[in-house]
Amino acid sequence: MWKSFKEFAFKGNVMDMAVGVMIGAAFGKIVSSLVGDVIMPLLSTVTGRVDLSGLSATLGEGESAPVLGYGAFLQTVVDFLIIAVCVFLVVRGIGAMRKRFEKTETAEAAPAEPPTMCPFCDTQISPKAIRCPHCASDLTGARQGG
Repeated sequence: MWKSFKEFAFKGNVMDMAVGVMIGAAFGKIVSSLVGDVIMPLLSTVTGRVDLSGLSATLGEGESAPVLGYGAFLQTVVDFLIIAVCVFLVVRGIGAMRKRFEKTETAEAAPAEPPTMCPFCDTQISPKAIRCPHCASDLTGARQGG
């Protein structure tokens, strides 16, 4: 049983998933800090320090009347939208960087032109050759279509 568990727990897919979950948790902390420490203070400065979480409506009269705390819900929705925009921008930026990196890799690893072949003996020759080194055929007329 221990052997089966070890094989399952240390498979590549399970380990990749575990690493993904850990990176996701760390990324979540980064995004939460970005929203809570950078974006929300800027937004509250622009909106005049509006805090929606305190909005509520009392449904009935008396001390035991239920209170509908819709402000906390609205604040959570606003937080979600801000986080969604931040994640979108980060993912979009990473995608753009990846495309740029792949372009430079592709440009560096561009396939060479196909080799030039002698039309008479079908051996590889230099593209600048005027005579085939293998069969000694004159290539000047053959390359001009004649």
